[in-house]
Amino acid sequence: MTTNTESSTETVPKPTGGPSPDANASAPAPATRSYRAVCFDLDGTLLPLDLDVFLQRYFSALGKVAVRSGADPSAFKAGMDAGVRAMATHDDGCPNDQAFWRHFFAEVDPGACDWNAVFAAFYERSFGEIGADVVPDPAAARAVETLRKKGYPLALTTMPMFPIEGVKWRLTWAGVDADAFVRITAYDNSTATKPHAIYYAENLAALGVDGKDVLMVGNNTVEDLSFMQLGADAFLVTDYMLNPSGMDVNEVRHGTLAEFADWVETLPTCENPAVDVRRGLIAREESEAVLVKNERAALRDRGVRR
Repeated sequence: MTTNTESSTETVPKPTGGPSPDANASAPAPATRSYRAVCFDLDGTLLPLDLDVFLQRYFSALGKVAVRSGADPSAFKAGMDAGVRAMATHDDGCPNDQAFWRHFFAEVDPGACDWNAVFAAFYERSFGEIGADVVPDPAAARAVETLRKKGYPLALTTMPMFPIEGVKWRLTWAGVDADAFVRITAYDNSTATKPHAIYYAENLAALGVDGKDVLMVGNNTVEDLSFMQLGADAFLVTDYMLNPSGMDVNEVRHGTLAEFADWVETLPTCENPAVDVRRGLIAREESEAVLVKNERAALRDRGVRR
């Protein structure tokens, strides 16, 4: 997922920058190893949607609800911009939701309405209507179910800028059961966002595994593949690929979501799954220790001295 809020008139985002996947390439080679956990991105990976269009609908719908509840339109927009920007950039170790509300209320009158009630009602009802026309890709549920049957613990490492209700709605649009995941990142159980390495470090800490034991599945060469800096393996899903870095994607395992679902059929059974996975917040001190450990290990594996 990306946080770009500019609207788009395209139905399907085109790969941005860098060589596109080789049209003549064969399907990904069969898997040769196992993992202790598999991490999934959501938007553009399991969920087939144009992210720019979705975000435009989201901010428009939420803004209308806020204004009907008594908010000043300009102040509300400024508050949302400030809150989203704070979640993307803060580095104080506080949960993303606290960063959001602190900067939101610097722009918006806290007494304009019952903000907790407004947001809760929006995510309970109106948010679900935004994706009413999304057609799920059956490969998403097929891949998830195959991995579950093989014993792989699954984590949904989606951009943690939404409350859990907003994440679960999007899983519903994708046709994927939220209960399939042992951990789902949301704005109240995460202290950072993609592509920051500390975000992935806190998920490694929650899973209790090293980066080399994880497969990351995503569609963004920056936000998702940055996990590889901590030693994670990766599968780049190309249906809604975003390539802001101009990466040569032919250098990483990649394919459509349907090809990924076929590929996981070749994975061996998970014999050493992550256990005692934590769903909540991870202390920043623990995440930082995991970050240093895995960055060093990844550099060693690449033969880089530090």
